[in-house]
Amino acid sequence: MLYRCFLLGVLLLAPHMAHAARIVVFGDSLSAAYGLRPEQGWVRLLQQQLGSTHQVINSSLSGETTAGGLARLPAVLRQQRPEVLILELGGNDGLRGLPLPAMQDNLSAMVRLAQRAGARVLLIGMALPPNYGPDYGTKFRQVYDKVARQHKVPLVPLLVAGFEQDLALFQGDGIHPVAQAQPRMVRNVLPALTPLIARK
Repeated sequence: MLYRCFLLGVLLLAPHMAHAARIVVFGDSLSAAYGLRPEQGWVRLLQQQLGSTHQVINSSLSGETTAGGLARLPAVLRQQRPEVLILELGGNDGLRGLPLPAMQDNLSAMVRLAQRAGARVLLIGMALPPNYGPDYGTKFRQVYDKVARQHKVPLVPLLVAGFEQDLALFQGDGIHPVAQAQPRMVRNVLPALTPLIARK
C-alpha cells in the first residue's frame, strides 16, 4: 500500500518535474552560429546559462528575411509550441535594402502570430553598417522601436551592443561576431529575457 501511494505521488509530480519552459529563438545567421561550431553560438550558450530549467530551441536560418520568417513561423509555432519566442530578424532585409515598411509589417505579423499562439515575445534589434547611409540606418533601427511599442513587447535594441565598433570581434565579413563575442550577446539578451521566463 505504501509503495502504491509513493508510485502515485511520483506519477502526479512527474509532469511538473519534467516541465521546462520552451524558448524558441527565431532568427537569421546571427543566431544560427554562422561561421562557428553550433556549440559556440550565443543560443547554445544561452541554454548552458539557463541550465535544464528551460529548453532553448534554435529555429534560426542563415539568410532569413522577415518575409521568409513570416512564411515559416506558423509551422514552427505548431511544432514547437514555445512559451517564449525570441524574434531576431530584419538584418537581411536591411542588408538587401528592402523596403522598411514591409519589414515592419512582417515583424508585426510575426509578433501577432506568436502572441495568438500563446507565446511571450522578445524582439531583438540590429543595426546596419555605416555605408548604408545614416538616413536608412536610422529608419531601420526605428522599425524595431515601432514594433515593440505597437505590440508592447520587450526589445533588446542591439544584439551586438557594447562591441559593435570592435572589428576584432567580427569575422572577416564585418557582420558576424566571432566566438569570443558570443557570451556578450547572451549578456545583452538575458536582462530582457529573464522576466519573460519567470512568468508562468
